[in-house]
Amino acid sequence: MNNRTLVTTAAISHWRAYLRLCKPRVVALVVFTAMVAMILAAPPGHLPWQRLLAGTVGIALAAASAAAFNHIADRHIDAIMQRTRHRPLPSGTIAIGPAFVFATLLGADAMLLLWFAVNPLTAVLTLFTLIGYAVVYTRYLKWLGPQNIVLGGASGAAPALLGWCAVTGQLEWQAFALFMIIFVWTPPHFWALAIARRNEYASAGVPMLPVTHGVAHTKHSILGYTIALLPVSLLPNALAMSGLVYLIGATLLGMVYIVRAHRLLHVDSDTDAMRLFGYSITYLTTLFTLLLVDHFLVI
Repeated sequence: MNNRTLVTTAAISHWRAYLRLCKPRVVALVVFTAMVAMILAAPPGHLPWQRLLAGTVGIALAAASAAAFNHIADRHIDAIMQRTRHRPLPSGTIAIGPAFVFATLLGADAMLLLWFAVNPLTAVLTLFTLIGYAVVYTRYLKWLGPQNIVLGGASGAAPALLGWCAVTGQLEWQAFALFMIIFVWTPPHFWALAIARRNEYASAGVPMLPVTHGVAHTKHSILGYTIALLPVSLLPNALAMSGLVYLIGATLLGMVYIVRAHRLLHVDSDTDAMRLFGYSITYLTTLFTLLLVDHFLVI
């Protein structure tokens, strides 16, 4: 292997580390929910492609910035936890200084793009969301107690509001319906992971629900939220945002989620908890896909 190949390989590895700072899977889900909100908010048959593209890129950059800032803030506990100790900062692949500059540049680019190419309200709301996740949740709410993920869920649900606002320039009830779906979905989604990783959270001193109240209590809380999620997921129908296709699909998805959560009550398996965590991602992705399908069928 010659020197040029070595340099190229090192450069690719370095940029992959920066990509990992952005949590691409999380960003992809954030961007997808925001895009669905943008499409639903657009006038029938008149998609504002320029604003859709600018809003998507801007929200993606902001989400990546928030993820990178989260890596910086959590680098000490990431070094303790098995799941996260190989991340770029605790592993030493990237130093904190360059990571901070990278996160700041991403955030600044996001704000400029959203302000000038979308609208100022979306830029301001996105900035508040970034600060809410990267600072308020990561530095404070996460450490308050077992309801931390509930309190911090607003940041994860905000992209639906941002997407809607990017197209309409205002916040409307339909946007809050999408927000509420993600907000109620977040606790059972994350608590399933927390059950499987409870020992790691305990060693890092993070007061997640299964650490403070035990696995059994957490499983019942997951079931309670999945039951509550079913009627919340039907808010788009109540607001005439969707039709029969979404109604049937959302009901079936929600019932399967409830059955899976109930089944988890009777098994003592971290593998089953991770399966429920995986289903939660499938659930939300499919739910928002159904919103799109139903929307275009009506058009």
